[in-house]
Amino acid sequence: MTFVLDCSAALPWVFADEATDEADRLLEEMARGAQAAVPAIWHLELGNVLLGAMRKKRIDQAGVEAFLSRLGNLEIVVDPETSDRAWDKTLDLAQQYRLSAYDAAYLELAMRRGAPLATLDEELAAACRAAGVQLKLL
Repeated sequence: MTFVLDCSAALPWVFADEATDEADRLLEEMARGAQAAVPAIWHLELGNVLLGAMRKKRIDQAGVEAFLSRLGNLEIVVDPETSDRAWDKTLDLAQQYRLSAYDAAYLELAMRRGAPLATLDEELAAACRAAGVQLKLL
């Protein structure tokens, strides 16, 4: 089954101090072929987190490359409609649930696809619950 993968749900796969059993199970599920859908901002958002972690010496270049290589083996599909919905439905959801436009893009995608959303972001999880979107990971 396809689910929407928030950037926060992938971070435990690279940072040991953020690891959880749920995140490990999610990674195993993806390694077995589960497909994750992500909004078009996902790669940039994840790249920004990794860049910040490198600047803070939390991870080195080799660690980033190993993580990105692992991600490359997973079925992560970029949604082609993210930008088309940014100025209408996504902004409406951001306003309604008091989210950033970035987080609202994940919520919009999950709602449109009728898919559960994997996130560790408490505000996004609360918005999912309020909108009736199933959560895959907390």
